Amino acid sequence: MTRQGIGEALAARLYSAEAAIDRAMAETAALTAALPGARADAWLSAVTGQRAFSGAAATIGALAEARGHLVQTHNTLAALARKLGLETLAVGPVDKPGDTPPIGGGVCPEGDTSVAMVNKSLPTIGELC
Repeated sequence: MTRQGIGEALAARLYSAEAAIDRAMAETAALTAALPGARADAWLSAVTGQRAFSGAAATIGALAEARGHLVQTHNTLAALARKLGLETLAVGPVDKPGDTPPIGGGVCPEGDTSVAMVNKSLPTIGELC
């Protein structure tokens, strides 16, 4: 496998890991938000379920810290890709910081092949869609 292929495989895994942490954060936040209402609906004391609420809230903090570590990993891999001349790995389904105007989530308009889905701070490559 070429360095380009290895980089593309790692980029896909990185995106998947980032999306998984974001989904876990959203689900945990929804659970944490539902706990006080569930306690009240069940006519239970505020003392009841506090440990569960604290645990869920702590999980959000842990996920936020994990997300920060993954962002650091992303930045480190991006710098390594630039050093190795693999800038096109910035292609992805989400806008990157500095994309002006935003490319709108990586979806090309119907039939438009002129939209380059690449971080605008990197060299442009055409015909990506």
